[in-house]
Amino acid sequence: MTTNSELTATAARTPEATLREVIGALAPIERSAGSAGEREAAHWIAERLTMAGAPARVEEARFRGDFAGVIGALAAAGAAAGIAAATKRGRRLGAVAGAAVAGLIADDISNGARAFRRRVRRERWSGDVVAEAGDEDAERTVVVLAHHDAAQTGFIFDPRFQERLIDHFPGIVERVDTSLPLWWPVLAGPLLATAGGISGRRGLARAGAVISAGAAATMADIQRSPTVPGANDNLTAVAVLVALAEALAARPVSGLRVQLVSAGAEEVLQGGIYGYCERHLAAMDRERTFVLNVETVGGPSLALLEGEGCVVMEDYFDRPFRDLIGDVARREGIPLRRGMRARTSTDSVVPSRMGVPTATVVAIDRYKALSNYHRMSDTPENLCWPTVACAADLAEHVVRELAPAAAPSPPGATG
Repeated sequence: MTTNSELTATAARTPEATLREVIGALAPIERSAGSAGEREAAHWIAERLTMAGAPARVEEARFRGDFAGVIGALAAAGAAAGIAAATKRGRRLGAVAGAAVAGLIADDISNGARAFRRRVRRERWSGDVVAEAGDEDAERTVVVLAHHDAAQTGFIFDPRFQERLIDHFPGIVERVDTSLPLWWPVLAGPLLATAGGISGRRGLARAGAVISAGAAATMADIQRSPTVPGANDNLTAVAVLVALAEALAARPVSGLRVQLVSAGAEEVLQGGIYGYCERHLAAMDRERTFVLNVETVGGPSLALLEGEGCVVMEDYFDRPFRDLIGDVARREGIPLRRGMRARTSTDSVVPSRMGVPTATVVAIDRYKALSNYHRMSDTPENLCWPTVACAADLAEHVVRELAPAAAPSPPGATG
């Protein structure tokens, strides 16, 4: 149980001390989705948020499987489709199978119905941390979102080829604000199998088989690779939640309910966020609710994503909310790049599709990439701490901007 003296000591800490404490405590814990370490981290975060002045709880959430195993199995089926499509007798079967595999892959990576995953993966436990701050009876709500599980690494996440390419063509890359479509080659395999089967061009079908086999091998490598420390992705955001809780305890807001949420199982291409949205967000007034997703903010430069899409790009719902964040950043002197879009998925896709104003803040490096993304080098010593502090400042200023009125500061409190 938190004592008044503990809360006072917590509120007196400097923001950077809080950020370092949270990330330093959680990074050594192996936090793959559904693991005992993820559960341990969830309970630690709940206790730390409560100590910071935002009463928190861990809510059970369920998810189905890891993306690498699911997509790997489909890619292997795509390779079989390509082999069949390259034969005279198997052309039609290969074409149909390739199209079906491509559709199932697109459905899964795009957070669709996930028909294949639901059939081949049982539900597993994950935990969402939900903390309450601000005015719980207010009509307007802002949800500040993070996630605490960590990803598995793999050779595909080695950035050296992309970095060398960008170093040779810096001007071209500077004009492109949408990240590379990493999932398109996975889709290309079964689609080529289909095209080869329909046209009778065996070379296309064989190419599809080779590409799909390569995708299956890539997914198998991810499955057997270790889990990264995840200091940047996404303990930086968890630390922002704690720092924000301390700031709101020191200088409360009125007329605004603030939920600080750390979702589990994000790295399986969204898991715990579905449970949170079903339990909480679905019942909120979507005209008076906002979701600010803080995602991997330990790189050199903050950026505001405009949208995301593994297959088809989807801008987040409600551009005025993103414009508000941009205006707040300019007013407060916080550098924030606009216009970026991601070909990977975040938890933001779920509330955005519900019609809730949604925004995602990330931090990018000179290659417009997330630093140490899914690499074992994603450790606390490789973080850009001033950027994490800027993300915490931005989150607090956005929350206060959304509040109809600010409550007076308690005696002796500092902002």
